[in-house]
Amino acid sequence: MAAGGGTKAVLAALAANLGIAVLKFIAFLLTRSSSMLAESIHSVADSGNQILLLIGRKTSKREPDEQHPFGHGRSRYIYAFVVSIVLFSLGGLFALYEAYHKWQDPHPIEGSWWWVPLVVLVGAIAMEGRSFFVAFSESKPLRAGQSWRRFITTAKAPELPVILMEDSAAVVGLLFALLGVGLTLLTGNGLWDAAGTAFIGILLVLVAAVLAVEMTSLLLGESAGKPQLRAIREALEGQGQNRLIHLKTMHLGPEEILVTAKIAVLECVTAKDLVDRLKDAEHRIRRAVPAASLIYIEPELETAAGPDRPA
Repeated sequence: MAAGGGTKAVLAALAANLGIAVLKFIAFLLTRSSSMLAESIHSVADSGNQILLLIGRKTSKREPDEQHPFGHGRSRYIYAFVVSIVLFSLGGLFALYEAYHKWQDPHPIEGSWWWVPLVVLVGAIAMEGRSFFVAFSESKPLRAGQSWRRFITTAKAPELPVILMEDSAAVVGLLFALLGVGLTLLTGNGLWDAAGTAFIGILLVLVAAVLAVEMTSLLLGESAGKPQLRAIREALEGQGQNRLIHLKTMHLGPEEILVTAKIAVLECVTAKDLVDRLKDAEHRIRRAVPAASLIYIEPELETAAGPDRPA
């Protein structure tokens, strides 16, 4: 899949979460609802996460240097991994702590401002839904017929999967908060508010765990996707001029792939013939897979009797 895209979705999510965070804090101060506090911290965490994604995208564009000869493309993976930590700690664990605290000391939502959380939550659902729609729209052409689950697990660019999971978790979390606050208002029992907060915490912990697993895999270095691997193999073999012995690839960043291969070439009369053969293979790879930024090919001469190895 294409690795680009995602900036519009990140900016849309950042704008939505900043506005929502302010409204939720106001609702919490007026009602002392634990669900509203958990959702406020959730929105603050999400806003910070979007800033982290933008920083990672910017730092990944720095040119290679002596200390980092393969560039800084993995910065996007590092910052996305930090996002999972923030979501787990500041979002999930805080919500679980607040739920425990409220469960120990439940109290109803009283006063003349009882309606504020309902209005804020309904408005927040609409704003988060719009942010999710932006991420959904940007992801759709990149999905290339994959299921959404497979898209998230195979994507090499972290921004869109992170925003999709954050926004979907935000919408579900808001529904939990709306349910908890609504039942608390109907029954006068603050335990419903605590239960809604607990469900928000569990949801955020699960989403953070999935993100951490996916970003860890990218940080360790994933190979190119199957369509890209197939195109690289075909480019290396040419029209039967070469025989592929082994091929290894690794994503140095969402749009950068390292290609290392060993090929057996048919008889070459001169060293120039061999160099030309390797250059042709390299050009074919770059045409087939533009993301292949670094290509290293080791040749082995092959005669009619088989590979020409030293005795």
